[in-house]
Amino acid sequence: MAWFKRQEKGIITPTEQKKETPDGLWYKCPECKTVVSMAEHRRLSHVCGNCSYHDRIDAVTYFELLFDGGQFEELDANMTSGDPLKFVDTKAYPQRVQSTEKNTGLKDAVRTAHGQSAGQPLVVAAMDFRFIGGSMGSVVGEKIARAIDYARQNRVPFLMISRSGGARMMEAGYSLMQMAKTSAKLALLAEAGIPYVSLLTDPTTGGVTASFAMLGDFNIAEPGALIGFAGPRVIKETIGKDLPKGFQSAEFVLEHGFLDFIVDRRELKQRLADLLGMVQ
Repeated sequence: MAWFKRQEKGIITPTEQKKETPDGLWYKCPECKTVVSMAEHRRLSHVCGNCSYHDRIDAVTYFELLFDGGQFEELDANMTSGDPLKFVDTKAYPQRVQSTEKNTGLKDAVRTAHGQSAGQPLVVAAMDFRFIGGSMGSVVGEKIARAIDYARQNRVPFLMISRSGGARMMEAGYSLMQMAKTSAKLALLAEAGIPYVSLLTDPTTGGVTASFAMLGDFNIAEPGALIGFAGPRVIKETIGKDLPKGFQSAEFVLEHGFLDFIVDRRELKQRLADLLGMVQ
């Protein structure tokens, strides 16, 4: 029929008249390519309903997921990094921090908060990869240390959600000191008999893995998370051998005894409540 066929060739629609789908309405899973609306993706806690691929989420989204009614009180919200080494790479460190703050709305790579989760008090520290790759500097270490102190003083379970590329090179030795500081604070928490659950998400690497991320009374992870110290490429070049399939995935780490279990994000709140209910 004529109305299904273009009668004239060479018709060009001006750019200003073209109707494009607005950004942010649809989500395409990078794993299985399933397309769903962003509203549905958010309803599923940013997990693919077809293949269960866990998309990365920010710290406040974890807070909204875990705390009852999305209600929480943030701790040390305005703490920011100094520049003890006067570090400069392609730009001065203070300028990098300032631009990252502007782009992300974050003060640093971790946010800490307390509130009620499934009717039980909980302190949560959640890292955010958007801030310089979730790197661990002095502010990250100090905020985690203070959150642990709050949990110890108020006898409230502590949940650490790790997502990091490791230590922050712009702070060098100051960054590495945070490994010892946070580990020492966790030892005090253990002495007080207060549960500590460490949730490893994609990716958890470097000095974070080598310190607080692996020191939980329970070490758990999201499906498919990359977990390790050095990256696979570095290890392969060092040992000169091909690595096993799935090397450094959460499933591989679980199989080799470094995790207690893997938890789907959609079940995290209830699984956490059940776990803490057994040990308190």
